[in-house]
Amino acid sequence: MSDHRIEVTVNGRPAEGWVEARTLLVTFLRETLELTGTHVGCVIGECGACSVLVNGELVKSCLMLAVQANGAEVTTIEGLEQGGQLHPVQEAFVREHGGQCGYCTPGMIMSSVYLLNHEANPSEETIRRRLSGNLCMCTGYVQIVKSVQTAAALMREAKE
Repeated sequence: MSDHRIEVTVNGRPAEGWVEARTLLVTFLRETLELTGTHVGCVIGECGACSVLVNGELVKSCLMLAVQANGAEVTTIEGLEQGGQLHPVQEAFVREHGGQCGYCTPGMIMSSVYLLNHEANPSEETIRRRLSGNLCMCTGYVQIVKSVQTAAALMREAKE
């Protein structure tokens, strides 16, 4: 197999590397770029632990080849914090105890950021539906939903 050179912008910074054609984006992020906040869960797109934003769209990075991200802008959990300030979704997950073991938390946060970027005041039903592609084995999702609701309020306040 021949290697392919890819160039991406990850968390606002240029990054490049050589990958095999079959290398998954999650593998490139974790192993080549050492951004281990994006977790590998099921590797079949069911759990959502590997969720990232690619060109602003929510993507399960275990289902995307790294070569498909060539030229793209990728945001991982590490890229949400800005200047020492947690993103409002991260802050809300801490405040509302939205993660227990923490394994699903990066994917839940990235999915929540995507949701709140598109809907400023989602209902509980909408939050549950939109996060249904992310699995948590520890909670009944009560704290996760509360975290998203708190984040939505924080983000609305910041815009005022």
